[in-house]
Amino acid sequence: MTEPQKDPKTLLQLAGADLTPGRLAESALVLIDIQNEYLSGPLALPDAANAVEQARALLEKARAAKTPIFHIAHKGKAGGPFDRDAARGAIVDAVAPVDGEAVIEKGLPNSFAGTDLHAELGKIGRKNLILAGFMTHMCISSTARAALDHGYRVTIDAAACATRDLPDGKGGAIAASLVHDVALAELSDRFAIIARSPAEIV
Repeated sequence: MTEPQKDPKTLLQLAGADLTPGRLAESALVLIDIQNEYLSGPLALPDAANAVEQARALLEKARAAKTPIFHIAHKGKAGGPFDRDAARGAIVDAVAPVDGEAVIEKGLPNSFAGTDLHAELGKIGRKNLILAGFMTHMCISSTARAALDHGYRVTIDAAACATRDLPDGKGGAIAASLVHDVALAELSDRFAIIARSPAEIV
């Protein structure tokens, strides 16, 4: 078995990129799929409560900094997961939007796909995005990757994201914490700056 490198570098590090997290005063905050669907039932995330609390604190800081805020909500079919007309599809109360904050519904993991998010961001002229929400390996990952294609510089608040256990394809499971960590490691290679501590985002 091949041993891992002792001091691996990301592509961003090798390129000498600035890895300073985006500043709230210069960014737009995009909160992705922080919906009740992830708090209970088959899609409940093991670390959802902690991530919601961190997202709430981040949202408060963003409001104080007058950061443009976009709430992304996955929209499912009536009566099913992410039904936006039912409690399960509602944005969690702790991070509920207030007047003046955009709410954009999506039907795919990538928050730019089939939505006007890119157009709305273009109106405010900010190219720095701060992402938080659910799930790390799914909608956070796909949105961060698409954001690069659109020319954005992305910061992800690691503590304000969470995901779930996944089957490993061999009869076992991969713990949510590992899925989360690997997803962030992948994104840190080229697609995003990862803020490991809430204090890093100011």
